[in-house]
Amino acid sequence: MKNKENKNQLNIELKDEISSGTYSNLVVINHSPSEFVFDFISVMPGLPKAKVNSRVILSPQHSKRLLRLLNENLKTFENKNGKIKDLETRKLPLNFGGPKGQA
Repeated sequence: MKNKENKNQLNIELKDEISSGTYSNLVVINHSPSEFVFDFISVMPGLPKAKVNSRVILSPQHSKRLLRLLNENLKTFENKNGKIKDLETRKLPLNFGGPKGQA
């Protein structure tokens, strides 16, 4: 019986250099038919430039699973801590340093 339980477990290693995490207050999401690209960015007030701190690339199926799990976790959080207030969002002009696209 114990052998069957171990078969369904996944051993996940968290490296020390990753364990403290990276702060992000902006996420830019792009997608193609085969993948979603999440660029996590820290924007500092008063500075006109920001760098991508981390990029995560997921398949559409994993992106949908992430959305479902994030919604479930937000509901759990709000049930314990109260409703999260939506902040006013503003459009940021994003410039990744390449040529400007033309239609």
